[in-house]
Amino acid sequence: MDYLTLNEYIQKRFGTKLYRLSLSSGCSCPNRDGTKGYGGCTFCSEGGSGEFASEPADIDAQIAQAKKLVDHKFPKHIAPEDRKYIAYFQSFSNTWGDTGKLRQLYMETVQRPEIAVLDIATRPDCINDEVMEMLCGLNRIKPVWVELGLQTMHDQTAETFHRGYRTAEFEEAFHKLKDAGIEVIVHVILGLPGETEEMMLETVSYVSSLHPQGIKLHLLQILKGTKMAEDYLAHPWRVMSLKEYGNLIIRCLKVLDPEIVVHRITGDGPKSLLIDPQWCADKKHVMNTLRRMIDEADSEKK
Repeated sequence: MDYLTLNEYIQKRFGTKLYRLSLSSGCSCPNRDGTKGYGGCTFCSEGGSGEFASEPADIDAQIAQAKKLVDHKFPKHIAPEDRKYIAYFQSFSNTWGDTGKLRQLYMETVQRPEIAVLDIATRPDCINDEVMEMLCGLNRIKPVWVELGLQTMHDQTAETFHRGYRTAEFEEAFHKLKDAGIEVIVHVILGLPGETEEMMLETVSYVSSLHPQGIKLHLLQILKGTKMAEDYLAHPWRVMSLKEYGNLIIRCLKVLDPEIVVHRITGDGPKSLLIDPQWCADKKHVMNTLRRMIDEADSEKK
């Protein structure tokens, strides 16, 4: 099946391998600080989905620390001074805070010669006019990717995990960013409680119809310390097997516009927090299995 992986896209666009530096802006979230709620979405851990990010600190120190975690992945022939990175601000909502301070932080980051892309994860209800002005200014210096959490197009599901905004609000923010020339990556979670496979495919089809630059398909992981974990342990529901998840991913890729970059086909939360599904703890095995299933589906099609 035709789909564009992130590695293929990066190589084609930048002519070299880029590795992500997981960084922290120190932001919170309107769904945590009382603006809209407390505790965040029920699946969200205390790390705000950014357990692998550096601790909030001076950006130079954060980048130096993050480089140590990824530099061994570069091919030996790429000298340290030639290595390029994606500065990824992942945890919580990275446009929720003092815009002046955020502008300074992101400007310091994007002006570094080794940073090829500024990647900012946030919520659609954290995109206002001041934020748009900041993002557009940064985008004139280096490419800016904004990762927007949708998770599901179904508002009734979103209410059960306390998302805090409706799909119409997501779509408004999405078009605002896209019309301004900002590249948008949409997050979708597969396996949310109460959702059928057809509902999940409806969400992927909906995202495809919007034509974002990219999409991340995440497997729902039930993590210790979350409200969803409390609900799951009290009243367990059935989670997908790896084979079922692989078949679902194949169906998702079939309905997705092949020009949309597929950034992820699963997620890898910290093993120390994982309750279920346990099979996703072995990321290498999961990825090898998914790739094999996709290849087999392609072979059968031919």
